[in-house]
Amino acid sequence: MSISEQLKKEFSTFTFVLIAVSIVLNIVVGQLVSLLKLPVFLDSIGTVLVGVLAGPWAGGLTGLLTNLIWGVITSPVAAAFAPVAMVIGIVAGLCARWGLFRTWGLVIVSGVIITVFNAIVAVPIKLYMFGGISGSGADFFTAYMLALGNDLFGSVVVTIFTSNLLDKVVTALIVWGVIKSMPARTMARFPGVEAVS
Repeated sequence: MSISEQLKKEFSTFTFVLIAVSIVLNIVVGQLVSLLKLPVFLDSIGTVLVGVLAGPWAGGLTGLLTNLIWGVITSPVAAAFAPVAMVIGIVAGLCARWGLFRTWGLVIVSGVIITVFNAIVAVPIKLYMFGGISGSGADFFTAYMLALGNDLFGSVVVTIFTSNLLDKVVTALIVWGVIKSMPARTMARFPGVEAVS
């Protein structure tokens, strides 16, 4: 299948509706978690959902648009992490294509894989654009690591990986639960249904 055919398959009318709903879900849940200063984010549930159901390109677009819109509305910091959100959607879609969203055990593996790619993109942004502190709840852990005498790079890497490991595994499990509870007729409208059934 050519790239244009793949894109046409991924971006159906139902996919665009799912993308719009998922962007709202990402922002609302992410904003709530940010206000509560929890050590997780949960702002990529919609992105992972679109990646799994519609494919990696749709998932990537959902993540990118989520953070750009969120950045314009309330938090410019979110816009800076738009490439991270895009990678989360792409990797989630690829994990689904590789069959890693079929069982809860494989879903945990997907969460770990998403975390690794998330950290590869997020660490340079957090270090060089924000000096290691971006205002999230996870910054408390970075401050703690620094207080223990660790250097900034190591503190940021450990903070991003550990906080995102929990976050992305929980996010992937939530998405898996949502997909398993969706009616078969609704699932059949998305191109990624074969990868998760």
